[in-house]
Amino acid sequence: MGGAKELIVYKKAFEVSMMVFRLSKKFPPEEKYSMTDQCRRSSRSVCAQMAEAFRKRRYPLLFVSKLTDCDGENSETQTWLDFAVACEYVAQSEIDEISALSEEVGNMLHAMINNPDKWCGKH
Repeated sequence: MGGAKELIVYKKAFEVSMMVFRLSKKFPPEEKYSMTDQCRRSSRSVCAQMAEAFRKRRYPLLFVSKLTDCDGENSETQTWLDFAVACEYVAQSEIDEISALSEEVGNMLHAMINNPDKWCGKH
């Protein structure tokens, strides 16, 4: 098994993060230190914590804990995107693709969380 960057879920999470980055450029300047920053941070944190989880897979409980953190950050990103729509910074249609991909990442994370033995074998 290679590194975390080779995982499909990592690649999809990275894509979500980059889509969020591009979209968040449309947010108003007064949101720079709140919504823009939080949305970007939470989306990037999914990949960062996934890389940590992958390194800790020798310890199944730590692996699951870090993946749970990933899932939380992924959900936070979705919430910030909902706020961006509610505040009329972007249209719903602009987040639909990101939201769908983020949901896919969440489903993949849940599968990993529910089946850690598949990932936590010998290294």
